[in-house]
Parts: sequence; structure tokens; C-alpha cells
Amino acid sequence: MKSKFLTAGLIAAMMIPAAASAATSPGELRRDRQDIRQEKRDVRQAVRYGDRRDVREEHRELRGARQEYREDARDWKRDRRYANWHAPFRYRSFAVGTRLGTRYYAPAYRLAYDARWHLPRAGAGLTYVRHYNDLLLVNLRSGAVVRVHRGFF
Repeated sequence: MKSKFLTAGLIAAMMIPAAASAATSPGELRRDRQDIRQEKRDVRQAVRYGDRRDVREEHRELRGARQEYREDARDWKRDRRYANWHAPFRYRSFAVGTRLGTRYYAPAYRLAYDARWHLPRAGAGLTYVRHYNDLLLVNLRSGAVVRVHRGFF
């Protein structure tokens, strides 16, 4: 009998972190944006064909959908993999065409592609590199900066 309760408790404890992390998935943010679009359509429909109560109710639902999206986006930004990151060298603002030294795009600073960024994948011979809060797309052969996204993180 004790083993059943212990097993049930362990299963519940393992499921709680999984449920907490599921709210910050890229799919969740995408669904939130779809909900906002749907609520905007509902507001337009209520303005066109409904009375004041309908319009007021649809505006409330739109506000709720936007709030949920903001909360999920905030949770995603708090993801510990991207927080408080600093390189062992000073910040420098790079421009497109600048050639980087190899230490700036060493494997430790290369980032795996993440769909949550809403950026295209790096092509062959290119990689994304984090430089403090900037995201750089770098040519691995020449070290040239192909694209700069300032303040990305």
C-alpha cells in the first residue's frame, strides 16, 4: 500500500516541472498569437452585427488573450539558457561586413537554432553567435558578419 502512494507521489512530482515548462513552448506562443487574431475578428464581427454588450464582452476577451500572450512571452524570456550571459571580453558593436576574430565565434558562443527566435535557419557555412545581447549571423570560413540583430536577447 505504501509503495502505491510513494509511486503516485513520485509521478506527480515529476509531472509538475513538465507542466510548468510546457507553457513556454514555441507552439504555445504561436497558439496565443492565433487566439489574438481570432479575438480581433470576433471584435470586428461584434462591432458590425452585435450590440454594445457583445462589443464590450469581445473587447474583454481580446484583452485576456493579449495578457496571456504577454505572460507566456515573459516566461519564455526568463528561460535560464538565455539569461545573464557575458563573454570574457568587452562588448563591441559589430556591423555587417566586419570580420571577427576566431575567439568571437568559437564553439562556446555558437547557438543552436531555436524556432522561438522567428528567424530563418543559418545556411551552410553560417552560424548564429551571441555577443552579449546581440545576435550575429557569421560566416564560419571568413569570420565576416552577415547580419546583426541588436538587443535580441
